[in-house]
Amino acid sequence: MALRASPFPYKFVSGIHAIGWALIVPCFWYLDRVIAVCKSTTKERSERQEQECYLHPLQVFFGSITFFLFFLLTAPLAFLGFLLWAPLQACRRPFSYHRVGPTSAEKETNRGFEQTGKASFTFASANLCLLPDGLARFNNLGHTQHRAHEIGQRIAESVGRPHVIITVESPSSCGPVSPSDSIIPRPCSDTDGGMEGQSQPPGGHHSEPTESSASSDDAQEPLTEPSSSKPNYNENSNKQGRSDHGSPSVFLPKRPRLLDEEPWEVSAFFPANIDILCLEEVFDKRAAKKLTNKLKPLFGHILYDVGVYACQPPCRCSAFKFFNSGLFMASRFPVLEAQYRCFPNSCGEDALAAKGLLSTKVLIGQNQKKKKVVGYFNCTHLHAPEGDGKIRCEQLDMVTRWIRDFETAHKQPDEEVVFDVLCGDFNFDNCSPDDVLEQNHSLFEDYRDPCRAEAGKEKPWVIGTLLEQPSLYEDDVNSPEKLQRTLVAEELRKQYISPPVAREGVPLIYPEPGQPWIGRRIDYILYRETSISKLCRTELEEVTFITQLAGLTDHIPVGLRLKVGLISI
Repeated sequence: MALRASPFPYKFVSGIHAIGWALIVPCFWYLDRVIAVCKSTTKERSERQEQECYLHPLQVFFGSITFFLFFLLTAPLAFLGFLLWAPLQACRRPFSYHRVGPTSAEKETNRGFEQTGKASFTFASANLCLLPDGLARFNNLGHTQHRAHEIGQRIAESVGRPHVIITVESPSSCGPVSPSDSIIPRPCSDTDGGMEGQSQPPGGHHSEPTESSASSDDAQEPLTEPSSSKPNYNENSNKQGRSDHGSPSVFLPKRPRLLDEEPWEVSAFFPANIDILCLEEVFDKRAAKKLTNKLKPLFGHILYDVGVYACQPPCRCSAFKFFNSGLFMASRFPVLEAQYRCFPNSCGEDALAAKGLLSTKVLIGQNQKKKKVVGYFNCTHLHAPEGDGKIRCEQLDMVTRWIRDFETAHKQPDEEVVFDVLCGDFNFDNCSPDDVLEQNHSLFEDYRDPCRAEAGKEKPWVIGTLLEQPSLYEDDVNSPEKLQRTLVAEELRKQYISPPVAREGVPLIYPEPGQPWIGRRIDYILYRETSISKLCRTELEEVTFITQLAGLTDHIPVGLRLKVGLISI
């Protein structure tokens, strides 16, 4: 049965809920401004250095008093709205569903898979820290609504750019060149601008060569790269360099790929034609709407405002939820089933948000035997505070069980499953001694982590995904291109990626002699092969660390592309 758009079963109930929330919003906004006017980001403090020293204290004094007075004036209306809003949460479905329609079946499913029995599927995950503006500033990130608009625009322009497959004809060629190895001309710009000193997002005319994903047509004509005197820019940091006419300064450091090493890259763009996108910490409802409006032309199916509010379960005031889960999922494929489960064991400040697991089943199309082809996609955000490994392990137990229960409940005998993916912000890494419990969890026996060599040890090419918050706007990392260059240089990377966390009372010795310095990787995209159809074969095509949101979030987004093919019998 198709999902309905509204989270409420009746329009009357939805209307009452909207009235209650409209009464709450002004009071909530003024309280948020009281915090925001008193808390500055490092970017704002830097911009104030040329102002008169007395201006900012006056702004804080009068601004905080003004907003606080309006907060008090609107509090009675907010209380009335709360009396309308809170009881209705008991009958609210834990997500809103946006579908662009009507759309053709050809656009929503993968016709190429039906004809050839093979396709590539691309996934991406990013933590955006879209909290209310006052709270986001404690992570050195302000202007939540502007950031949401900018993030949505950058993702949309990147994902929507055309796929181009380029082959290089050269006497020195050793064979076919993969799309990621190709070099294309791209204008270089390190000009800072936009919110929080950002560079302007890349325009839609820029294209990054990459293989056709599941949602694109298979019939793409390869192009032969013409000779040109213009400088060429290779965005892939791990590829072997080639000579060209550009200045050496525009090239990133290169190194040859090791034997049997997974293909990976550090890219200034999100992969083109992402099939499913998972975002975390989209707590702000207005920010979620802005992202939805920007992404809906590219993703026909969006789940947002995921989670529960108020007393959960009802009549338990100790479990009151002020924020939703922050999860946001955008898919090119129709969502057949969706289920959200809230973690019951959160504590401290994390208990204020309804963190949990969102499980979905999406329709890919049909195979050559006219059987329905589906995929499972799960996203989560685990408990955050350091030192709470037991809580995260309990949540990983729940994630494993809930995914198994969801797939068992919705599995149909006439379906072929082609992928089973789990992604999100796990809030632990695979190199910190403090995270040893989580690193050895049985989840990693079910799901494959392409960046993991073994428990407690990353593969040598891995790059951490958690940025140091105080340095988000420094010159080396304040644009996608600059952050890209910084991440591939180990000595620079140490200054901006969060280091591993030592176990309490034990000195940290890191890295081991002869091993690279990696940093904390807490954002994961995992995939499982045991749960997919026995007629399918999965091959890892590429892992991507993405710098396009430099200065807009304190995390580095990650991407994964899987190639799936049917085995002939």
